[in-house]
Amino acid sequence: MTNTTNKILVLGPAWVGDMVMAQSLFKVLKSNQPDCIIDVAAPAWTLPLLERMPEVSGKIPLPFKHGELAFFDRIKFGKSLKNQGYTQAIILTNSLKSALLPWAANIKQRTSYLGEMRYGLINDIRPLDKTKLKKTVERFVSLGLEKHQTLAIEIPIPTLMHDKNNALSVLNKMGMLEPTSKILGLCPGAEYGEAKRWPIEHFSEVANKALDQGWQVWLFGSEKDIPVTAAINQKTQNRCADFGGKTKLGEAIDLMAMCDTIISNDSGLMHVAAALDKHLIAIYGSSDPHHTPPMHPNAVVEYLGLECSPCFKRECPLGHLNCLKQITPAKIYTHINI
Repeated sequence: MTNTTNKILVLGPAWVGDMVMAQSLFKVLKSNQPDCIIDVAAPAWTLPLLERMPEVSGKIPLPFKHGELAFFDRIKFGKSLKNQGYTQAIILTNSLKSALLPWAANIKQRTSYLGEMRYGLINDIRPLDKTKLKKTVERFVSLGLEKHQTLAIEIPIPTLMHDKNNALSVLNKMGMLEPTSKILGLCPGAEYGEAKRWPIEHFSEVANKALDQGWQVWLFGSEKDIPVTAAINQKTQNRCADFGGKTKLGEAIDLMAMCDTIISNDSGLMHVAAALDKHLIAIYGSSDPHHTPPMHPNAVVEYLGLECSPCFKRECPLGHLNCLKQITPAKIYTHINI
């Protein structure tokens, strides 16, 4: 390795959607410094995403529990990276604990926003003007620029690699054949809360319509989403393939890549669908599509922008959930050509 090669350690986010958007930063770093080496340290469950990003060389699973300070463990882990030759660390989260590791690793340039009073831990503090950097992805990408460099208008969109053979292997294990018909993927979960979830009745109405037209319908979600995917499947007389809680993240990514159209709440899987170049219909309720939109230019965003939106609450504070209920299945049909 020559002295001109930068080796960058990125402290990655803990959410699926944010990690997908972080790929835009990796692409900008590679565009500006083609020879740079990018390693990413993040929670272990994000590794299937990183494995599908060719810009990332090293994937370092962090052994800490979500929200856990683990002060001395972080210092010890950071010290174990001291001799890895990192020239810069970019910290994408704003917590104190996330800045401990690169400081302990004695990485010369530690770039981030100030966050939780991180003077000293961050020595390349970037100003965060939220009126100029409105989107999460813009804030990520800006950290990869030189200090006085302005953000380009065109931010590269995330593009995840996928493995069809792995998807076929998962189908085979579940006793399913490769579909010959079109596939509608539904992502009805949202870990944040019900104020981000389009109603089960609406999802099942769209699913039934697609099934009646000869499509296959595949339901995606984590273990926490099992009640939601099961309820939708029940309302279709169990005609869907319910992958809720049955697949690992990497397997879900490869299966989603086989879908023709995907309908999703504002969730991590929505960003995955956009990065897989799917025909995506993204449904927003309590959150703001101007802050964390799907990054595919052809994604369809359904958002009513009611007077009470976005409230960013987990549950509707007014009790009516009109921001989601009033987005009708009929409106969604118009985007699918069912």
